[in-house]
Amino acid sequence: MLAVLFLARTAMGFQFQTVASTGPFLLDALAVDFTALGALIGLYMLPGIFIALPGGVLGQRFGAKRMVLAGLAMMVIGGAMMGVSSSFTAAAAGRLLSGTGAVLFNVLVTKMIADWFAGREITTAMATLVSSWPLGLALGLLCFAPLAAAYGWQAVMHLGAVSALMALVLVALAYRDPPGTAPAAVARLTLDLTRREWMLVLIASVLWGIFNVAYIVLVSFTPELFTALGWSLSEANWIVSLLGWSLIASIPFSGLIVERVGRPNLAMAGSFLVAAGALAVLPFVSVPLVAFVIVGLVIGIPPGPLMALPARALRPQSRATGMGVFFSCYYVVMAFLPSAAGLVRDLSGTPAAPTLFASAMVLLCVPGLALFHAARRMQER
Repeated sequence: MLAVLFLARTAMGFQFQTVASTGPFLLDALAVDFTALGALIGLYMLPGIFIALPGGVLGQRFGAKRMVLAGLAMMVIGGAMMGVSSSFTAAAAGRLLSGTGAVLFNVLVTKMIADWFAGREITTAMATLVSSWPLGLALGLLCFAPLAAAYGWQAVMHLGAVSALMALVLVALAYRDPPGTAPAAVARLTLDLTRREWMLVLIASVLWGIFNVAYIVLVSFTPELFTALGWSLSEANWIVSLLGWSLIASIPFSGLIVERVGRPNLAMAGSFLVAAGALAVLPFVSVPLVAFVIVGLVIGIPPGPLMALPARALRPQSRATGMGVFFSCYYVVMAFLPSAAGLVRDLSGTPAAPTLFASAMVLLCVPGLALFHAARRMQER
């Protein structure tokens, strides 16, 4: 079941990367600037602001598998809409529809994994699920630019839709609920979080959001930086895709090691500082690949421990709505900050600006982590 959902979630990352990897083509075809391109990237996450919380309730009411299939269907239709669009407005509409489906899919897939692994290797399972996202991005980085150059950017959007269709068929045929799962029941939306839970979940969600923004900005805009440094676009995309390939193994492996060593906060803070420093110098050193490799070595450490933060903050009876709140706030961050990176790129006029923006986001995770634990200690008194 983990393998089924891992492969299905890979399609989500694969489709997300369609806009970023075809950015140079979209700038001309849709007559937009980098700010609009960043907004188009972020539109995939925007529906999460409104869908994440009620999406969990819909899954409880109609069954998680049914709603996951509905989400994948929206991803297929939205991707196809982008493939036939000829304006920014039409492309944005398709991106919003596919993003709505992706949000519904993402929230409930996390719930499905929890159903199967509760009381077992939940941390390792969640870390494995998280690693499907960089796998999808890495696959997109490898194939989308050559495909767009050969057949046009529309072919890339159609391929993203096809990947979602394959995921839909896979889940429909292969996924089953774990034995003893209660049947879907009528659910009501109740936010029964305590003040302590509200505070900790919101801090954790912002922290998870800005960390993911740093990664998204990195894989979306760093290829342009490498082309400015002398590589071709295909070579630049291939280099950046290596980051995703490394995360496929490093995220679950790091989660397992950190869990056994028992020092997650130290591991996260250290990786944040090292990654932020490497990103800050990457545009200015004579051997940028060395700095990029350093980022790849440490960026896989935080995801597993970060995803464990809301679990520490929530009571079992408030976990469903609490995770809905967590994802809602996370999607707010993910919807708007990528466009800020595009704005920084436009205002500065330099391809180094988004990489420095990503460095700042990673660095912000250090005080964010400290704030989470300070609030946790304060509320426990």
